Amino acid sequence: MYPTDDSVSIDQLVLDPYPIYRRLRAEAPVVAVPAVGRILITKAEDTQAIKMNPELFSSDDPDTPMERAFGAKTLMRRDGEDHMRLRKAMMPSMSPGQVKRVWTEQIEQIAEQYIDRLPRGEAFDFFADFAGPYSARCVALVLGLPSASDQDIQRWSQVLIDGAGNFGGIPELFENTDKANREMNDCIAHSIKEKNEYFEFSALGVQTAVADPIEYEHIVSNIKIAIGGGINEPRDSITTVLYGLLTNPEQRDAVVEKPELFAQAFEEAVRWVAPIQVSSRRVTSDTQVRGIDIPQGKVVMTVQASANHDEEIYEDGHMYDIFRKNKRHQAFGNGPHFCMGTHLSRRMIADIALPMLFNRYPKMELIQPAEVKWRGFGFRGPINLPIILK
Repeated sequence: MYPTDDSVSIDQLVLDPYPIYRRLRAEAPVVAVPAVGRILITKAEDTQAIKMNPELFSSDDPDTPMERAFGAKTLMRRDGEDHMRLRKAMMPSMSPGQVKRVWTEQIEQIAEQYIDRLPRGEAFDFFADFAGPYSARCVALVLGLPSASDQDIQRWSQVLIDGAGNFGGIPELFENTDKANREMNDCIAHSIKEKNEYFEFSALGVQTAVADPIEYEHIVSNIKIAIGGGINEPRDSITTVLYGLLTNPEQRDAVVEKPELFAQAFEEAVRWVAPIQVSSRRVTSDTQVRGIDIPQGKVVMTVQASANHDEEIYEDGHMYDIFRKNKRHQAFGNGPHFCMGTHLSRRMIADIALPMLFNRYPKMELIQPAEVKWRGFGFRGPINLPIILK
């Protein structure tokens, strides 16, 4: 049977999980951690194999706090045709073609507007003043929620993230999700009624404006999933990219000289610190991982954050290096639940925001890197980034 590690706490995983994952990869790559109620899987080969086998490893985790937080069983907890029916309903709004044809020009305008209002020559928090609001406005546009403020979108996202990760069952966190769900329900209903000029292309539009739409409650839960997971990915990836580049001057100089390297800078950032760190899967029949028995009904947690540092694949995986030879990673997942917003995030960050920022301010500086705080077990990134634009 699988071993158990009682020494790992949720607080440790939130503050700095990487030393723990490094130890587990070496000593116990398949191990139960009572603090999270899951069997952690930390090696890249295993995490990928699990994600690619949904028949044996189901996304329907019955004990996840996500359903309680979102007030619904979302597409993230569904499998097979049930999952694909809900996924396909929203997918056209974020397809590569739709992002290129419809959203790129709008995102460029948002980036320019939000960069224009940043202070020059004085310290400010890039996380709070740009990364969060920029991600919120772009996601609000693509989802079809233009009336939602940047503050509301960010707050809803964080509340849903906190609730979905509330493995300790803290009542206050679920009270916050209940309030946010009521507000989001009202906003979604209002947006459907007051369709803006881009509504037909948005996630809300493509789900409601078809001859045979999916059920309304699924439309709502799809939008909430995109709010909960759609803000942190571009927000945390751009702050992670900037931290990586600005603490490695030779890499910063390389992207300034060759902007085509921004794509590599982005991919290396999400490998280095995966915005979505873990995923749960329920075992549908008795099986083994690395020769260790896992009975039917147990829930494993694939740790893509750990897989992206696996020593068998990456040399010095704990380092940020845009020149890394092996550029593949599992930050966007594998299999049928591969992140739907991948193309949108790449366009927002690698193609638009980063080139625009460094074109204007090639000598921007990160102030006191040691003061940057990283947080998160399920979702992770810097929660502050003090910068001076030069």
